[in-house]
Amino acid sequence: MGLRMNKMLLLLALLMASTVATGAEGAASAPAEAKAPTADTGPKVSLAELASEAELIALVQVADTDYVYAREFPTGGRAYLRVLIPYKVSEPIGDMIEVYEEGLHPHECYFKDPTVYEEGRRYLVFLRRNPQKAGQYLGLPEGCALQVLVTKDNLYALRYPLSGIDVSDDLSEYAERLEFADRYAAFSDDDMTVAERNRLLEDGYLERTDSGYRYTHGLDLSTIRRLIGEDVMSPDRSMLQPGKQVPDP
Repeated sequence: MGLRMNKMLLLLALLMASTVATGAEGAASAPAEAKAPTADTGPKVSLAELASEAELIALVQVADTDYVYAREFPTGGRAYLRVLIPYKVSEPIGDMIEVYEEGLHPHECYFKDPTVYEEGRRYLVFLRRNPQKAGQYLGLPEGCALQVLVTKDNLYALRYPLSGIDVSDDLSEYAERLEFADRYAAFSDDDMTVAERNRLLEDGYLERTDSGYRYTHGLDLSTIRRLIGEDVMSPDRSMLQPGKQVPDP
């Protein structure tokens, strides 16, 4: 959270120095004046509450982004996400969805763009439809994405501890030690504050490697589905496009 807050404060200073045009279509509302982010990100939310509020829940992989940047940081634009497994839909969707974001706020919904040499990161997303542009989605006020990693057994698991949404559920009893094959399970010193890294090392959720650190724990997606509740999943299976999805983990 420390690195993210520093990034947001830096962006605020840049935006105050010069006006940055977002150049993105289909905004949910007119661009608002940038406000200083605060440490208070609001009350936490349960997975069941997130699922009830969301109009789309899906396992996705980042395919591409089209953002306006201030220096190296996005300030508005669109992300294009490849749908791997849809869990809840409010309308038929294709293999790709578009997610719009604009401005700076504690739970902004931006995604890192993979380079031509990388595969995109995977996420479990909780989204709502953009009422001003058909087929486009927005993040929820509480956040939009939880990172998913691939295990050595080729299964999907949420990275633990969670990051991206302040979830109120106590998930520690469900977290298990996993061996990840995903390249995004590993990171270097520059990707996390020293305090956070030391805390995760002390709690056993990180291990040192020759080139940095690696996450060690995750949550199986079948467990997350049970916590969300099958009653909120899409009852109309025809909207989930059978034949275009991989089997449920």
